[in-house]
Amino acid sequence: MVVKIASKLSLKVSQVEKAVELLEAGNTVPFIARYRREATGELNEEQLREIQRSLNAVKALDRRKKELIELLSRQGTLSPQVEEKIENALTIPEIEDLYLALKTSELTRAGLARQLGLQPLAELMLAQEITQGSPEDYALQYVKTEGDLLTAEAVLASARDIVAQHLSQDLEVREIVRRLTSQKGVLVTQARGQFLRGEFEMYYHYSEALWKIPPYRVLAINRGEKEKVLKVSINAPEEEILKRIEAHVVKNRETIFLDELKRAIKEAYQRLIAPSIERQLRRELTERAEEHFISMYCRNLRSQLLRAPLKGKIILGIGSGVKTATRAAVIGQAGEYVGGLVLDLQDQWEQAISDLLDLIERENVDVIALGNGTAVEQTERLVAEVLSRSNRKLSYAVVEEDGSSAYSFSEAAQEEFPELDAGLRGSIFIARRLQDPLRELVKIDPKFIRIGIYQQEIDQQRLNDELSFVVQSCVSQVGVDLNTASVFLLRYVPGLSLVLAKQIVRYREEHGVFQNREELKKVEGLGDKEFLQCAGFLRIEGGSNPLDNTSIHPELYDTVHQFLERWGSGSDNLSESVKAVSVVLRTEVLRLEDLKEGMMLRGRVKTVAPFGVFVDIGMRKSGLVHISQLSNKFIKDPFGLWQSVIIMRF
Repeated sequence: MVVKIASKLSLKVSQVEKAVELLEAGNTVPFIARYRREATGELNEEQLREIQRSLNAVKALDRRKKELIELLSRQGTLSPQVEEKIENALTIPEIEDLYLALKTSELTRAGLARQLGLQPLAELMLAQEITQGSPEDYALQYVKTEGDLLTAEAVLASARDIVAQHLSQDLEVREIVRRLTSQKGVLVTQARGQFLRGEFEMYYHYSEALWKIPPYRVLAINRGEKEKVLKVSINAPEEEILKRIEAHVVKNRETIFLDELKRAIKEAYQRLIAPSIERQLRRELTERAEEHFISMYCRNLRSQLLRAPLKGKIILGIGSGVKTATRAAVIGQAGEYVGGLVLDLQDQWEQAISDLLDLIERENVDVIALGNGTAVEQTERLVAEVLSRSNRKLSYAVVEEDGSSAYSFSEAAQEEFPELDAGLRGSIFIARRLQDPLRELVKIDPKFIRIGIYQQEIDQQRLNDELSFVVQSCVSQVGVDLNTASVFLLRYVPGLSLVLAKQIVRYREEHGVFQNREELKKVEGLGDKEFLQCAGFLRIEGGSNPLDNTSIHPELYDTVHQFLERWGSGSDNLSESVKAVSVVLRTEVLRLEDLKEGMMLRGRVKTVAPFGVFVDIGMRKSGLVHISQLSNKFIKDPFGLWQSVIIMRF
């Protein structure tokens, strides 16, 4: 197992061996990446995550092999040959396809033929040793005056069913079909009936080589098929495949059963093997497309979570809302709710402006966070008026509103603001998302954050696992203030669960702030194992030990103190800072009609796709810069540009 993983990931066996040992001992990936680097030969977090994925896949494969062997054993259909085929399988889909091919049932055509006693005739066909006489001569002895075997042709047809099933179970035959279909097959899509112009119009009469089709088309086609708009199939080079199978199966071309074997080969391919291989290849296309998009989602989520916080500002959050009930909420420098308003922008426009100006003046607002929801036109006008009339030096930023609705009705929102309506909670979320993105976004399911297209077409469990890991990775990278972090932030700290996060908050409420990391061991349920994993990622500002406000792990404190004593250095400068790009604030509201040819605008990259980047230029809609326009030099992968500041020229 270790050798296979090392080979797959191009790593040393010793590195993978140690990483697997640490993972199997219950250590988290972030902990190993930061505090056990010397043990793994400097493996980084992504390499460790790949090892973890591979390890989980191997375990799942072994479990499924064991389950299938036990099942076939109970059914009495497990032979040494079958068990060997299962043990040699490399993936779960391969095992499932093998099981379908091996599964015998009284209702299958081959099963019925065996019940009729035609197994010996099928074995004669496969042996290819008889060269005298005719197939009908051997079939006549099985003809009966009643039932399904009234003629020699009926007998031969049933015997071919047994041969066809045998060929469908031959892994070499299946590999021939799989390889040629994968190399030369074409994905073909057609409309199911008459459809008007729409999302899937380009796929009503469409075909493309399997090896060439890009990930986004795979998922689009899958969606069209799921919605019963498209019929999807794979056209394979059947003639070539049949010739290759025949060359593999036929060992004696003088046998009297040659034509019967050829017919059985064709039946096996068309009826049993081709549908199975088509399912397998479609599944592989989907898995590769999912891997591509999950990777993109993870990068985009990371960019959202690690955006620079806006410290030391009082922020007014405004959701797009509706014309008659737009909510505005002010948060203080620590994120606390200060006050809010419900504004009628349809019938009381001037009053809304006046009330908002009064709120801004009264609460000393510095920045306006404007949600970019679908009904944002009126709020854009409102902010423009407020900026022009206010005596304060105000700036604003457009904030993604995705997730505000999910937060408004979440457990977190109900616990924090039980007395506020959903609209005000949403505006608080918008303001806090600008103030400290990571702290706020951990309160909602990562899927509710806008991170890319085709999210619903991805395996949801797999997507959840990968996105949750990204959140944990970001939390680990930034570190968490033990005395101010919410349950929803603490639960993503390596080594902590939701239950332990709640216990930490409960301890804090009962005993006051933590004075040092060692005090964590007093939290109910948090033992030495959990402490080892989480301690280095938790910070205590102003505590009894300055090292508790750094990423230095408590297990290294003695070493650090010995070093400081030897070199006479203090520990005040040991804290780490997180590198982040500055928030882009604006003082004038930009509308689509304001854009002119030749205009140059400064914006921040908010989402990255394979074909380019979407840039926040201070409007509800982002600007798209195609990959070909990003630089005078060739750019193969734009993902290194997330959070960059880009100058857009129109």
